[in-house]
Amino acid sequence: MPRLRLRYRAEHRPLLVLTDTPDPKCPECRGEGGWVEDHGDGTGAYAGTDAYPCTCWNPDHPERQVPIPRWIARRLFGWTEPFHSNEPPF
Repeated sequence: MPRLRLRYRAEHRPLLVLTDTPDPKCPECRGEGGWVEDHGDGTGAYAGTDAYPCTCWNPDHPERQVPIPRWIARRLFGWTEPFHSNEPPF
């Protein structure tokens, strides 16, 4: 079950961004979504780092951007229309 985090973003137009987050109560990763391990080669020298995602979270889920109607963004977030825009009016 995804745990969604909501963020407001207004670069060219107002957006509501939904992203999946790790489980904050996970006993394995303690809410960090995974862990990293350094490993060495046969001589003991550093050979790299491996990242392991936890099973409580899937980092491959893309974030979803939901456009907010302009009149709602003006009222709730104080958004103002940019002076110049390269987006079509429809």
